[in-house]
Amino acid sequence: MRPRIIHVADDFRNIRGSFKIGGVVDIGTQASLVRQSSGKFVFLDSYTFSGEVQREVLELTNGGADVEAILNVHPFHTVFARKMHERFPQAKLYGTARHASRFPELPWEALRTEDPELHALFAEDFDFSVPRGVDFISSNENVHFSSVLVLHRASKTIHVDDTLMYVRLPRPMRVIGLPDAMSFHPTLAKALEKRAGAAGDFRGWAEELAERWPDAENLCAAHTATLVAHKNEGASIHTRLLTALGKVEGKLAAHERKYG
Repeated sequence: MRPRIIHVADDFRNIRGSFKIGGVVDIGTQASLVRQSSGKFVFLDSYTFSGEVQREVLELTNGGADVEAILNVHPFHTVFARKMHERFPQAKLYGTARHASRFPELPWEALRTEDPELHALFAEDFDFSVPRGVDFISSNENVHFSSVLVLHRASKTIHVDDTLMYVRLPRPMRVIGLPDAMSFHPTLAKALEKRAGAAGDFRGWAEELAERWPDAENLCAAHTATLVAHKNEGASIHTRLLTALGKVEGKLAAHERKYG
């Protein structure tokens, strides 16, 4: 996958990058570069830049000097964290508890990206949401469901890793009636906490998210695709989110039958 920048909005750029499993299968990854109301920049997630992507990033950020912070929002997206800090050493480095434990030698800020105190720190430009009813850092290394979802209010853009997925089919397939789709990550059933009420907590979180962010117009999802308003040929993100929730109702009901 050739790295590229998608201009989602004037103040929001989504960087689509390459990430290969076993060095063979490229499932892609992402990071987003966001200009805050202060004029300084924040990265959501980490990626190692080169070529034209690096040139544009450095041109936008005054050679990198205007990058104020790096917020790593998915506990299992850690591969590029060290390189990102080396490229922007002056930027405050934030990560989840798992980032800090995997790379204790890096100068992590005390606040974690899942902490409400961090969300308050960046509240002028962003709104954050952490899924409820699921393990944020699963003991199963193959379950990557949870992440911190971030809404950039000015551009009405959601940045999300794994928790939500968006698949946009090639145009010939859409022409014959096969729609694009938003869905929750397929590891939801394994991510749900093994306790009574977990499924209900997740359902309530997803419904609340749709109502908190009803005006969101763009969605940047890792490994899959970016949905931007001017290319959205279907329902709103609000409707898509509720539809995605409906599609996992069977998994939630099965969990409730087992755990209550």
